[in-house]
Amino acid sequence: MKIATWNVNSIRQRETHVKRWLERNQPDVLFLQEIKCETAAFPALGYHGLGYTAEAVGQKSYNGVAILSRLPFTVTNRALPGLPEDDAQARYIEIEAAGMTLIGIYLPNGNSRGAEGLAYKLAWMECLAARAKMLLEQDRPLLITGDFNVCPTDDDYAPGALSAGDALIRPETRQRFRSLLWLGMTDAVRAIHPHGARYTFWDYQAGAWQRDVGLRIDHALLSPTLAEKLTAADPDREERAQPQPSDHVPVTIELK
Repeated sequence: MKIATWNVNSIRQRETHVKRWLERNQPDVLFLQEIKCETAAFPALGYHGLGYTAEAVGQKSYNGVAILSRLPFTVTNRALPGLPEDDAQARYIEIEAAGMTLIGIYLPNGNSRGAEGLAYKLAWMECLAARAKMLLEQDRPLLITGDFNVCPTDDDYAPGALSAGDALIRPETRQRFRSLLWLGMTDAVRAIHPHGARYTFWDYQAGAWQRDVGLRIDHALLSPTLAEKLTAADPDREERAQPQPSDHVPVTIELK
């Protein structure tokens, strides 16, 4: 089974990119982030012809997540449990498929709106950990994947790519990411590639792609029962070299 995640940075601009990638890689499930469109505007029919059923949680111009799946699935949550009911940011989708709970997230960046933005990011991560803990206590095979906006260690960003105070690497951010691992989740890419650069994002500015000044911020975390089945986990670097690419690349994991 192949499950992938990709921050496409606008599905309107990258609809053809996604179709081409699906045809070439044939994942069973693809989670998308930053679709930047309202739910009804997601181009679901364009992927139906490739054998994928789509569900989206969108909002106008910003954020937004979606799933494309060849497996039958049921949507169980369209917002992260525990957040205020009036939180309008589209950042979470949770499904049940093939006996697994699969969660796609677009975690807040935390660098905008000063202290308020960072506080929102940290609170969001705490709610995510609480949700993961509850599901793990139910002994559910669990995957959480998407754009976490976290570089967990110094191996996960190029030297000089981020300032010391950046929300992606602040101690509070990393501590909350580690809290997911302490629950028993496995970072799929690091399970296969313990060290070295495995970047998933290169900024559009300052020749970051050409100079390989990247970040690893797109992750897949697996519960113990799924981690035992992990056989591969890799970012698709070649996608960043395509014409008019997203600033992120897909990350695919394979389970036996």
